[in-house]
Amino acid sequence: MPVFTQAPSTWGLFDGVVLVDKPAGPTSHDIVHRIRRTFRIEKVGHGGTLDPNATGLLLILLGKGTKLSDSLMGGDKTYSGVMRLGRVTKTQDCDGETVSEAPFERVVREQVETQFQALTGDIFQTPPMVSAIKVEGVPLYKLARKGQEVERTPRLVHVYRFALTDWAPPLVSFEVLCTKGTYVRTLVHDVGQSLGCGACLDALRRTRSGTFDVRDALPFEEVLRLSSDQLASRVIPFSRLVSKTVSSN
Repeated sequence: MPVFTQAPSTWGLFDGVVLVDKPAGPTSHDIVHRIRRTFRIEKVGHGGTLDPNATGLLLILLGKGTKLSDSLMGGDKTYSGVMRLGRVTKTQDCDGETVSEAPFERVVREQVETQFQALTGDIFQTPPMVSAIKVEGVPLYKLARKGQEVERTPRLVHVYRFALTDWAPPLVSFEVLCTKGTYVRTLVHDVGQSLGCGACLDALRRTRSGTFDVRDALPFEEVLRLSSDQLASRVIPFSRLVSKTVSSN
């Protein structure tokens, strides 16, 4: 945890975090770029990537808030999602090219719940090729675009909760509470492989990140319509973030 020595008087109105409810479509980088350009704030970042088709809580870091990126990104995450049985894709989600399809009609709810339970706790997860993880300095997604597949080192993650919330096959709704770095689409892919019919992620929404909740976030398009003063009123100050991260360590 870095030590910050700036006096409170040096903390500006745009030094902190804004909670944004990201829509499906734009990348996390797109959101950062639009906010930087719209409000002419020099330093803007985010506290944890969401895939383009994912929605929900995105922490937008402003000014000195960008210095807390590592601390804010390290918190546990909660997601609600939908799994589609019977389809496997190259990206492990619904946007990817279909690799295979298989019958799913014989799969019952109890089988899925058993597989969810099997992926709860400490697990080693192999990151997908379409991800931002770097191998020899090159993001995996760039290699995937070239049709290359390389060996990836499995990473230890922890899944606190993986629960089925609605059963409407081929669609299965669920909730996941997990540590930083967990790929939910890979969890879904692995469930499908264990079931024998395959599966891909059909929808994903991040509802919590660390101590922050999407219920306190403002939809992205509404953020863009704010005046500078209105945006400033929604900034969680850098000073409060520092005390929060220190008290949580």
